[in-house]
Amino acid sequence: MLEKEPEVGFHQTGHNSGVIHAGIYYTPGSLKARLCSAGARDLYAYCDEHGIPAERCGKVIVATSKEELPRLEELDRRGRANGVPGLRWLREHEIPDVEPHCRGCAALYSPFTGIVDFRAVARSLAGDVRDAGGRILTNCAVTGTRTNDRRITVEHARGQATARRAVFCAGAWSDRLAVAAGAPPDPRIVPFWGGYFKLRPERRHLVHSLIYPVPDPELPFLGAHLTRHVNGEILLGPTALIAGARGSYSLKRVVARDVLSTVAWPGTWRMAAHWWRTGLGELHRSFAKRALASEVARFVPEITSRDLLRGPAGVRAQALARNGRLVDDFVISRTERALHVRNAPSPAATSSLAIARMVLNELSEES
Repeated sequence: MLEKEPEVGFHQTGHNSGVIHAGIYYTPGSLKARLCSAGARDLYAYCDEHGIPAERCGKVIVATSKEELPRLEELDRRGRANGVPGLRWLREHEIPDVEPHCRGCAALYSPFTGIVDFRAVARSLAGDVRDAGGRILTNCAVTGTRTNDRRITVEHARGQATARRAVFCAGAWSDRLAVAAGAPPDPRIVPFWGGYFKLRPERRHLVHSLIYPVPDPELPFLGAHLTRHVNGEILLGPTALIAGARGSYSLKRVVARDVLSTVAWPGTWRMAAHWWRTGLGELHRSFAKRALASEVARFVPEITSRDLLRGPAGVRAQALARNGRLVDDFVISRTERALHVRNAPSPAATSSLAIARMVLNELSEES
């Protein structure tokens, strides 16, 4: 295993929300729907087996107006079609039974949704690789590939490695390695910076589990929500801004190659033309505590801007099609003697064991 960074789980895995998703949001039959539901079951079992704390704390998706009810009903339909266990519809007076400080006209409750430290999961999986006789080479970025009739040679920072097959799971750099190996350029990865605020410790009692709004069905983002972490922190966010670097967690850092890659892609301009109003709103919420507090106060009215502290940030490697469509499913493509995971945003961490099984099955069929 060749790892670009000094440790496993350095980027998306180590900077995500820590949520084990149940599979509610995804179009039935899609890879996300199939792999999230199976992956969540696998992940809970893995954590139980390896002593990794994973809490089924539950999630409440709240409709704050009657206009949102049809979308909430659609989520209920999708969740049941995807086999999500224990989904339950909450009427207005039942919401405080689950979340005492939450308000809405109706909600969808998922008791199977949970939280975990995905860095701990990644470290455990790395230990499994080593225990099985595998090697993990860190600080070992891949720079290119060559193939012949029988083998693929992967060039990297320490030299080269040769094998019958290779699997590329490069996150924010997945499109570059795929194209270098002969795959088409569509879709391209566009990095989205997601910033969080966090509740002051004395206000954490306002959130018992996970509280989400009803999302916009046209976007692969879930809206500003409240997430409890295994360490007790309550995060608010994330926002979604196009980032100036694929691997940086500060908006101040700009990498020229990454910016040029984003602005040169026709899909970027088509997306911007369609979603510019949404983008301005995200920009405002990214820096104004009052704006983000107002957003979440729609369903937890006691939260104010005085309750918020600046929190962590993450970068979502989001595939963007040439036509400007944000790709809303996992994407796996093939080149000669290689498989490439081209789009693996949320719920990829939840789905990771199921994704691995699917990749292994596809490799076995090709052998």
